[in-house]
Amino acid sequence: MDSSRQGIPTMTEDVARNALVSFVNSKCCYGNKAAGELVIQDLRQLTLYRYRLETFNESRLSEWTFEPLTSNLVDGPQNGTSPRPWDIKVQTPPLFQDDTRKFRIPHSSLVKACHKCHGHGRYKCSGCQGAGWMRCVSCSGTRQRRKQQRRCQMCSGTGRKRCSTCSGRGNKTCMTCQGEKKLLHFKQLIITWKNNVFEFVSEHQLDFPGELLSKVNGENVFKDENVLVYPIIDFPKPEISLASQRAIAEHNAAFTASSRILQQNKRSLQARSGGKIQQSRQDKYSSPLKALSRQTIELIPITEVHYQYAGKTYLYFIYGLENKVYTLDYPERYCCGCTII
Repeated sequence: MDSSRQGIPTMTEDVARNALVSFVNSKCCYGNKAAGELVIQDLRQLTLYRYRLETFNESRLSEWTFEPLTSNLVDGPQNGTSPRPWDIKVQTPPLFQDDTRKFRIPHSSLVKACHKCHGHGRYKCSGCQGAGWMRCVSCSGTRQRRKQQRRCQMCSGTGRKRCSTCSGRGNKTCMTCQGEKKLLHFKQLIITWKNNVFEFVSEHQLDFPGELLSKVNGENVFKDENVLVYPIIDFPKPEISLASQRAIAEHNAAFTASSRILQQNKRSLQARSGGKIQQSRQDKYSSPLKALSRQTIELIPITEVHYQYAGKTYLYFIYGLENKVYTLDYPERYCCGCTII
């Protein structure tokens, strides 16, 4: 495929060299002499398709929780019936970004005595068992040093010391109710928004870590963002059509039963690839919940750069529209385990 027809600039020797120089300069353990003096022998520019399905879903969970009672205003059942979790209206965060928020469900509050201190606001110190003092560890309570036969200086001859845990009070403020003696129990709504991503990259035979392609941008050729998206059929690369069908089936099975799908994403094709993309239509969506999805196809450029330095042949890759660099055998590497990515 001619990448220049896809809006992707053609890779030149100057661009390839500058990309390597830039990344080498960002690494403390790589020398820049080789990057400046290497002789480029071959540039093999390829493009891969990256397919993504993003399903932005919302899940809701209500659970009982409590906090110290600090106000006489209690929004309990006397003010009405508590709404169901999905009946509570909240503002949706930015689409396709993970987020979690917690809300107090109206009319669900009630007051109870603190279960930790039994409504006293304080509880017996576990260090001194309420005595306020403990046996001196220096003289073991004998009031004097055994070898020196004189009064213990640590406890002033009393044989005991004030409890450091409760400062001699014999009790401590209850941390559960903060000394308020009562707790406000209420139902808490936990709303989780999650962007679930299915990603597939078309097959290639390059000695290149495919996971790096998730971190770069490509030239977008297909986008559809809608309440519901449908599988792609007849894409010029059959594996992309199959990935679309598998992704949508997996997301629908995984999320429609337990959460509300707010949106899925799929992008309409600009007919740059020479073929006409169709979408298979389902008669109905099995879940009554709202959906929000995004489906995209991008062209990711990868250039395999073969070069010579000091009589030896080496290889590095330039990938993504950002011209990131990946190499394993750069000739001026001063420490082990470094990889330019």
